[in-house]
Amino acid sequence: MRDFVDGTAYNNEQGNRARKLFAAVVLAALDDAIADDKKYGNGPEQIARWARSRDGREVLSCAGIDPNERVVQGLMDFVGKGVRTSVALSREESERRHAAELEARAA
Repeated sequence: MRDFVDGTAYNNEQGNRARKLFAAVVLAALDDAIADDKKYGNGPEQIARWARSRDGREVLSCAGIDPNERVVQGLMDFVGKGVRTSVALSREESERRHAAELEARAA
């Protein structure tokens, strides 16, 4: 019984690692699309094409993201904002957005 529990825990941990790896690929694709948007102006179209492709859908699924049209639209919106993923995930950016929302509500 103990071997079964250890094996299940190991497999679960491996699955979590794989999901994180694929999530990093999604973040890299977003950064590439943002760079394309700044350079060529076609970032949202690039990320949409990738997310709708067979490989993109598979990567999104492996990252634990349902590859539906709502997700594609969200990725396009994110790329359209032009904020790099490392900045968007930082605490400073989160606090800045929260402060901006509070100011907008107060005004």
